Amino acid sequence: MTDLALDATQLDRYSRHVVMDRVGPDGQAALLDAAVVVVGAGGLGSPALQYLAAAGVGRLGIVDDDRVERSNLQRQIIHRDADVGRPKVESAAETVRALNPDVTVDSHETRLTTETVGLLDDYDLVVDATDNFQSRFLLNDAARLRGIPVVHGAIYEFEGQATTLVPGGPCYRCLFPTAPEPGTVPNCAETGVLGVLPGTVGSIQATEAAKLLLGEGEPLVGRLLFYDAASLETEVVPYERRPDCPVCGEDGIDCVETVDYGGDCRV
Repeated sequence: MTDLALDATQLDRYSRHVVMDRVGPDGQAALLDAAVVVVGAGGLGSPALQYLAAAGVGRLGIVDDDRVERSNLQRQIIHRDADVGRPKVESAAETVRALNPDVTVDSHETRLTTETVGLLDDYDLVVDATDNFQSRFLLNDAARLRGIPVVHGAIYEFEGQATTLVPGGPCYRCLFPTAPEPGTVPNCAETGVLGVLPGTVGSIQATEAAKLLLGEGEPLVGRLLFYDAASLETEVVPYERRPDCPVCGEDGIDCVETVDYGGDCRV
């Protein structure tokens, strides 16, 4: 870790971290020295980016190739009405910079593919805020091969889920070895999603990321958290590494270029 001393302004900004025994000045310095990439600047990425920026994560990457649509604004709170038509990475980066000038923002206006996934090399941790199985598989596979942790989240109507994937633990393909058949899992444009739901799940993802960066708490490793907003009930289900996992099993893949991701990897 770089030797970072907090200046007077930072001591004031992060004072509620600094006074915590389990964070303190050293923990805040670790956050400022960290680099996190959030893949997807939509519903889940919106709260994750803003809370990580407010917490003082020193470098945030934003990956998205989409533009803001008016229908996004019901849940993607990092964007504003005036941003309709703008690239999401631009409006998201603008919000982050306005929130905390300590944060360096990398804008990656690109689709996530086997050709672009190398950008993960520049980061310590990945927040998976994508909305399709192909991109989740690609992120999982590429991050696992690089030894980078991934904090995963997903939402559907009133329901959300989250889990944390770290080197040595079970990966996303231990949960879902293959993607569902095309057309069997509807997207939010078809079924809708409660606007506040991604705020809850994305905040959980930001919490998991902060815990990993601080080395504190018990992350959701080998545990899948289910959240039902309709009943406000949660359930945590344990899962384990699969010996036959196509990525972290005994005969796992060596590179993502050899894998067919269905030609539809997007964020």
